Amino acid sequence: MADTFPEAPDSMHPGNDVRIVPYTPAYREAFFRLNQAWIERYFEMEPRDYQVLGNPQETILDPGGHILVALAGGQPVGVCALLASGRPGYDFELAKMGVDPASQGRGIGRALARAILEVARNSGARKIFLESSTRLPAALSLYRKLGFREIAGGPSPYKRSDIRMGLSL
Repeated sequence: MADTFPEAPDSMHPGNDVRIVPYTPAYREAFFRLNQAWIERYFEMEPRDYQVLGNPQETILDPGGHILVALAGGQPVGVCALLASGRPGYDFELAKMGVDPASQGRGIGRALARAILEVARNSGARKIFLESSTRLPAALSLYRKLGFREIAGGPSPYKRSDIRMGLSL
C-alpha cells in the first residue's frame, strides 16, 4: 500500500491541505473519537462499536483489514476502514467512516471512500459490502454514486443497520 493517496480531484473540493494516509497507532484516539462523534450524532454507541473502535489493531488490521485517515493541516479529520469480511462472497466490509463535523462538505468522505476502494482493489478484492441506515440519506447517496447497490440483508451486529449494499470491483 502506498504511503499516501492522491488528493481528491478538484471537483470534490476537499481543499489543498487534505491528504489521505494509512493508519498508524498515532491515530488510534482520532479513529475512536471521529467514529464515536459520528455515531452519537445519529444513534448510540453499541457494544460492537466499543470493541472495534477501541481495538483497531486487533479487530481490523490483524485480521487483514485496512484503515485510512484524512488529514487537514496535519490533523486527523476523517477515517475509514475495510474489515476482512465474514460474509460469503465478499472480501471486505467498508465500515467505520466518519468525518469531523467542522470538515464536512469538503468532499473528504468521498475522497476517503474512493481511496479505501483503491486499497480494496490493490488487495485483490472482487466484492465489498457495507451496512448503513436508511436514516442517513446523504451517506446512502454517496454510496450509490460510488456504485454500491442494495443487497439482501442478514443479521447485523448493529441495531442501527437496516440496509446492506454491495459493490463489485
